[in-house]
Amino acid sequence: MSSPKLNPPTSHGRTRTDEPSIIPMRLTEYFDLSHRNSFGFSSRARYGAEVTRAEDIRDLARLSKRLNLPLHLLGSASNCLLPDRLHAVVGVMAIKGWSVDDSPGDHVRVTAQAGEDWSDLVARLTARDIGGLENLAGIPGTVGAAPVQNIGAYGMELSDVFESLQAYDRRADSMITLGKADCRFGYRHSLFKDAPGRYLITQVTLRLPRPWHPVLSYVGLRDLPAPQTPETILEAVLAQRAAKLPDWRVLGNVGSFFHNPIVTQETLRSLPEMPAHPTPDGVKLSAAWLIDHCGLKGLRIGDAGIHTGHALIIVNHGRATLPEVQALADQVIRRVRAKFGVTLVPEPVTLG
Repeated sequence: MSSPKLNPPTSHGRTRTDEPSIIPMRLTEYFDLSHRNSFGFSSRARYGAEVTRAEDIRDLARLSKRLNLPLHLLGSASNCLLPDRLHAVVGVMAIKGWSVDDSPGDHVRVTAQAGEDWSDLVARLTARDIGGLENLAGIPGTVGAAPVQNIGAYGMELSDVFESLQAYDRRADSMITLGKADCRFGYRHSLFKDAPGRYLITQVTLRLPRPWHPVLSYVGLRDLPAPQTPETILEAVLAQRAAKLPDWRVLGNVGSFFHNPIVTQETLRSLPEMPAHPTPDGVKLSAAWLIDHCGLKGLRIGDAGIHTGHALIIVNHGRATLPEVQALADQVIRRVRAKFGVTLVPEPVTLG
């Protein structure tokens, strides 16, 4: 089937209601994403809409196929890099709601819709004295994006408390349920990175331990005075994040820009003394340490720059563009490889 011709609107942001045969939801041409990404890129998608029902995802998937355009489902785009013009169909996840099943047993089950704000969910659960997520407080993004990255911080990862999720499988054209083993979680990795765009997450269920016990393995939490509670740990995590990381609402960024590299013991022996942590796959190095010891803090290309307070963060000083960010990241990768023989891998996904 040939794709219909796409005539540009007379002005940006026109809402299409004249093609009910394509999609029953309100679809906007030249959809503005400029205030829908944490880096602060100025960007517009060819078509876009807010997703408020799981059924909307199926409609968008069928539309993108008919128009022969890529489909991207975004939360708060806190781990995405956007071009100024994104020739794609974009759905902004806005399915809301969450519930708690605290039936007697060794766990509390929390089910949250994909459009819920992650940090807000953690704060609200902690306020109800439901512990288990406090180490992951303050991480920007939505609930639906959390399994994709297998978000982690301060001694724990999402996979530690993950039970299952619901998603639309574009290949099968159906809603499915995936358990923990199905998701193939690893360090900042999951099935959803191996099959990008296939599974569009609509709901996540977490299994929080009962009785609650604190996770204090991270160096910044070990010295907290007793007694610890979910709330005291959350406050400590938020304080440490605020001290180290720039607020994306003030200085646009996507958090950690590079993965901490994992190398072999043999590679580690050939490197100068540096922070290293054993993992099941080898030894994890500090990407921030490597970048800092190349003297790259404060380096800028245009309005894209390495944060002066944390070498792992690339920030938007005003009107940074995707090419500027890519050029800066490429220079960091080259400099670290030349000095240490270690290749850094960017963490955010580049669309377009």
